[in-house]
Amino acid sequence: MSNIIEYKDYIGSVEYSNEDKCFFGKLEMIDDLVTFEATNVDDLESNFKRSVDDYINTCMELDRDPQKTYKGVFNVRINPDLHKKIYKKALKEHISLNAFIGKTLSEKIKAS
Repeated sequence: MSNIIEYKDYIGSVEYSNEDKCFFGKLEMIDDLVTFEATNVDDLESNFKRSVDDYINTCMELDRDPQKTYKGVFNVRINPDLHKKIYKKALKEHISLNAFIGKTLSEKIKAS
């Protein structure tokens, strides 16, 4: 079972409130707060899509770009010894640390 919904490259979380007897969610992975809710699945999907479209239109009206769900940037905190080993390996391969991490993660995803 998945608790996400997708539309136009945006991802929304989906939860259910027993108390309110409704589904609710928000757009994930952006800084702006965009929410949606409904009492049934069909309306939830429609309201989610409407929220995404409204968000994009509002950004256009404000003359700013809508935030993208994937920026390609993330911070990772690791053990300093591991950091040193990864950097050393990247140097031996004559690539940057970022390129090495990207390559390693890509290989891991392809293998799964």
